[in-house]
Amino acid sequence: MANLTITVDDELLHRARRRAIELDTSVNALLRDYLEAFAGAAAARAQATEGILRLSAEARSGRGNRHWTRDDLHERQ
Repeated sequence: MANLTITVDDELLHRARRRAIELDTSVNALLRDYLEAFAGAAAARAQATEGILRLSAEARSGRGNRHWTRDDLHERQ
């Protein structure tokens, strides 16, 4: 596991530590959870975009095996 060093204002760190204690956790755990969510959100967005593009390409490639008639589309018989 890698270490990360950040620079923050002393007062900000003090407030963050107090808030972490209220939540029964640590500033380190809060930052780790945030980074996991941040990185996961980007990966999920990329995966969703890839899926949309794949579906779009499939839709442009044809109608599949179904051959629609005018009557099928307008529910006429």
